Amino acid sequence: MFQRHNAKPPELKTASDIAMMREAGKLVAHAHKICREMAKPGVKTIEIDRVVEEYYAKHNAIPLFKGYPGKVPFPAVTCMSVNAEVVHGIPGQRVLRDGDILKVDTACKLNGWCADSAATIAIGTVRPETLRLVKVGHEVLQMAIDLLPRKRWWSEVASLMQDHAERAGFSVVTNYVGHGIGRVMHENPQVPNYVSRDTRKHDFRLEPGLVLAIEPMVNMGTPDVTTLRDHWTVVTKDGLPSVHVEHTLALTASGVVIITAGEPEVVPMAVNAAESTSVVPATA
Repeated sequence: MFQRHNAKPPELKTASDIAMMREAGKLVAHAHKICREMAKPGVKTIEIDRVVEEYYAKHNAIPLFKGYPGKVPFPAVTCMSVNAEVVHGIPGQRVLRDGDILKVDTACKLNGWCADSAATIAIGTVRPETLRLVKVGHEVLQMAIDLLPRKRWWSEVASLMQDHAERAGFSVVTNYVGHGIGRVMHENPQVPNYVSRDTRKHDFRLEPGLVLAIEPMVNMGTPDVTTLRDHWTVVTKDGLPSVHVEHTLALTASGVVIITAGEPEVVPMAVNAAESTSVVPATA
């Protein structure tokens, strides 16, 4: 979501709430499975979007992107962003080609609860440096998953996420951030993937019941982005590739529940919140 600040505190969720969100998350995870299976050279992005829309309808889920308000309502159930497109790409007649990277973002509401997730898919044979960018993007998200139960404040996690991307020679997009999620898709707090003087003013404590859609956007070149004339598609200013990955994560007393995982996953809670912050390598 576009960065804007709101002073309201995060809305904490109960175990029952999280279980309901997990059901929505399973649908989102399967929607991504559909996208991965369909995303091949020669396929149009609109073809993938239509199958995902049919899948949500079959399961009585409400797609959260279609009709989302803006200068023009968003017209699809997925965002499909290719190569230098960062986020909010509109599915259409674009044909995927060998060597592309496709960023798919989608969300749905089931029985009153939301889940949101994004993935980057390599199409065919992709350049090694672009694959390294994809790998680092996944590592940055995995760091958030690993560190969420071990830190006291979000800024501690965001700082390490940013540092990992920048040490790899890449940059983190600062115009767009993650968000709280629950009964509606965009709740408090805002969840930046970087740290600045301004974001520290709006820092928040990590506590059980917190549910966040964490979505790092990592660029190969400059972090600067711009929006195309369709009012939605965000692209890198230098035309270099970008990676976007996201999971909806619930922090509980026993660890992190990955709401949008394909299978139930829990990251154990650290005994001491101040203990070592070593990172388990991300799995692609």
